[in-house]
Amino acid sequence: MARPGGPGRGRAGLAAALLTVLVASGCGGGASADDGFNGKALDNPLPVPDIALSDTSGNDFSLAADTDKRLSLVFFGYSNCPDICQTVMGQLAGAINRLDDADREQVEVIFVTTDPARDTETALRRYLDRFNPDFIGLTGDIDTIIDVGRPLAVYVNDGVELPTGGFDLGGHSTQITAIDSDDQAPVYWSQDTSQSEFADDIHTLLGEEP
Repeated sequence: MARPGGPGRGRAGLAAALLTVLVASGCGGGASADDGFNGKALDNPLPVPDIALSDTSGNDFSLAADTDKRLSLVFFGYSNCPDICQTVMGQLAGAINRLDDADREQVEVIFVTTDPARDTETALRRYLDRFNPDFIGLTGDIDTIIDVGRPLAVYVNDGVELPTGGFDLGGHSTQITAIDSDDQAPVYWSQDTSQSEFADDIHTLLGEEP
């Protein structure tokens, strides 16, 4: 993946920040708010699968091959979600707005739909534009989306259409996952993370002071 400032510099800076987080957490799999980090840092980062989905322009997009920032924040959800998904996306949008220009250029937010039957490329783009037009939306067939989520410990259930015309997705994981420049997922956040907590952690992971 291409990285601003050169791949070596990007990896070194992010790796050093992650090491600091892990030391602060006692290498126990996560850091508490008392450690100054709000997410969970993993001792053994999760592998990011190189499986192509489709972005809102119809182009292939892999979380491993096509993420081109030092830090990518990935959330699996769906546009018709009445509560959690909207809240998380709003918090991520607010966090991005809190960053200075230099940091903002090094971060991308990616939304992977868990409802591809209704989240067409057009519908997904319209939904994400409500939060930030730079957010990346990905869709595909449900089996492929499940395969992308599995290595990241993201549960996605194959939903079924209800007799009433509604859609029961059966549930999906609600964590927000960080992908680094080594195509690994070393950090995740819960759905309850606030704008300021996201922003502070992004500063930390980029090796900057909040």
